[in-house]
Amino acid sequence: MTKKLIAGNWKMNGNLGANAQLLDAVLEGLGGRALACDVAVCVPAPYLLQVQGYQDRSRDSSGAPRLWLGAQDISRHESGAYTGEVSGRMLREFGVRFALVGHSERRQYHGETDETVALKAKAALSAGITPIVCVGETLAEREAGQTDDVVRRQLAAVIHENGHCITEIVVAYEPVWAIGTGKTASPEQAQQVHAVLRAQLGVASPAAGGIRILYGGSMNAGNAAELLAQPDIDGGLIGGASLKASDFLAIVGAAQVL
Repeated sequence: MTKKLIAGNWKMNGNLGANAQLLDAVLEGLGGRALACDVAVCVPAPYLLQVQGYQDRSRDSSGAPRLWLGAQDISRHESGAYTGEVSGRMLREFGVRFALVGHSERRQYHGETDETVALKAKAALSAGITPIVCVGETLAEREAGQTDDVVRRQLAAVIHENGHCITEIVVAYEPVWAIGTGKTASPEQAQQVHAVLRAQLGVASPAAGGIRILYGGSMNAGNAAELLAQPDIDGGLIGGASLKASDFLAIVGAAQVL
């Protein structure tokens, strides 16, 4: 069975004091034992150094962190005159393990195309960082029956650009209509799209069975267990619930028992 991944996305939230309180509570809740699932938090760039310290403090008896550090974005470029961007090499200096690429908010507000997302995934892989590649449809696309076509197109760009390295990525299905709205795809709806993505990855690589596919549309403490019980859902990309330790730990707990 694939080890599940619960990744928090703080979005543009936090401050040094609140971060410390949140992370102290999360680490206390995780305890000192090795975990049956991987846990990560993807934080704003100014807080990478602060959270790196928690990643280092969280190591279990095997030496592996119980709380991995993730970035919310990564530049497609290695270096150069790209003011405001952060390269994979820079992120690695902070011990970053995961990086979100293609989040719907980046696609919507920053005009990121499928090609850009594919190149960012490539940059992450080149830096030894696991990209969490986000795909998902809008409400209009779902109502028009285009969900499968949209997510296949978005993922196809990443597969085309990254070839045999595709087995090193994580995919997150995040229906745009369910992000931050309180709406959630039913377990059956989420599983159907995850199965589509799983089949597409299987065509791309015979070793793709181990690629983790997360659900990222308003997963919370109340619905996590049912969503995570679906055969092709390998974890969650958690937004608002990752900002409250008790909610985040409840989702981690649901992943632990599956």
